[in-house]
Amino acid sequence: MKCVILSSVFAVTALAAATTAMAQTSAGDSNSKRDCAIGYVTGVAGSPSSVREYLATPERDRIRYLKDNEIQCKIADDDSHASGCTGVTLLKDEKVSVYDDSDAATTSIVVRVELDRGTYPVIIVAPKNEVTCDQ
Repeated sequence: MKCVILSSVFAVTALAAATTAMAQTSAGDSNSKRDCAIGYVTGVAGSPSSVREYLATPERDRIRYLKDNEIQCKIADDDSHASGCTGVTLLKDEKVSVYDDSDAATTSIVVRVELDRGTYPVIIVAPKNEVTCDQ
């Protein structure tokens, strides 16, 4: 009798653990992966370190941070693209290609950014909450 009760308790515990693990995995997948290739960004985007610094800046100092850390990128010799960006830029309902989920807080995007020498496509990051999928 004790053996039957003990095995029942063990079976219920194992089932509960498996169900919890599956629920966490499913929730993690839906939150961590974008189901779209095209989206829109309204808000700050830029290099990963600059976006992290911006988000860590007190709300009252964020406008100053934007002005003091404007996005700057290296322009390719053939003038076709920009890379190695630092700083941040403010996007207003800008259409972007969703590249991938960089980390738990940001998504990599490809967007055309106005720089000193013209407008160029760049890969930068934006906070996940500022990226919406194109329906």
